[in-house]
Amino acid sequence: MTPANPPRRLHAVIAFGLLYVLWGSTFLAIRIAVEHLTPLLMVGLRYTASGLLMLVFRRLNGHRIHVPRRDLLRLVLIGILLFITSNAVLGWAETYIPTSLAALFTAVLPLWFLTLERLSHGTDRISARGIAGIALGVVGVAILLWPGITGHAGYGSRQLFGSVLVLFSGISWAAGSILTKRWHMPIDPFTAAGWQMLFGGVLSALLALAFGDLHRTTWEAHSLWAIVYLVTAGSLVGFTAFVWLLKNIPIAKVSTYCYVNPVVAVIIGCVFHGERMDAYMLAGAAVVILSVILVTGAKVNRVSEEPAIDLEPIEPTGD
Repeated sequence: MTPANPPRRLHAVIAFGLLYVLWGSTFLAIRIAVEHLTPLLMVGLRYTASGLLMLVFRRLNGHRIHVPRRDLLRLVLIGILLFITSNAVLGWAETYIPTSLAALFTAVLPLWFLTLERLSHGTDRISARGIAGIALGVVGVAILLWPGITGHAGYGSRQLFGSVLVLFSGISWAAGSILTKRWHMPIDPFTAAGWQMLFGGVLSALLALAFGDLHRTTWEAHSLWAIVYLVTAGSLVGFTAFVWLLKNIPIAKVSTYCYVNPVVAVIIGCVFHGERMDAYMLAGAAVVILSVILVTGAKVNRVSEEPAIDLEPIEPTGD
């Protein structure tokens, strides 16, 4: 590292901060977008624009954006998992359940990450402190959901269906994230992200056209502004931070955004959407934050007996 480069730890702190805040705010933006746009059309507009902008920025900065033919199928598959069967399904779920509830269900994502890592013979093994943090995070989510679990929130078949959609969306996102980390392609991660978004967006738009979504769409200004926010804050800035973290930080630590995003989403819902913050939300948020501290402070060891990875020893990737 040269003296002009920022410290590695600062890179990680900034990336986590962007991921926590920006992605936490996208739940409400998605809800606003799908008020007048279908989920497939929302994803098509958002990620086609995001992918094109990402690739244009990379090219203007002098980076090659050519993709070897053998890697195209991998990028297409990741784009489908991250953006169609994850983000479009999440948007679909938010037409059935409140934004805050959809956000809270994403907090179980670390369980999908760890389960899929084990099934795919992952090498990252989090310490007992990290596992305790994940367990505590689940307890925090249970506290947040307790009014709904006890029936005070008026659960019905529509809410149950929407909840299942969110869980499916999380599994798809975890699978795509793990493949992004595992498949070592000879292109930089930001160019890869641009192609993944572009492929996912174009395929989603084609599906929207095939299902006749244009006939069920009204082009309202606030939904279109929500798309603009999702493109800039959610996709370009937030997803760039996410890709950097996946390439530099153990995936078990990256997954801690799943705990913080629901807290951010609940706060934004209260401030901008008139949702009520009750004692369960306050207590659950406190437990969730404590769980994040435990997980991010835990060591993650390699089965191959490589040195343990923490926030400090990894240089940022890139050209």
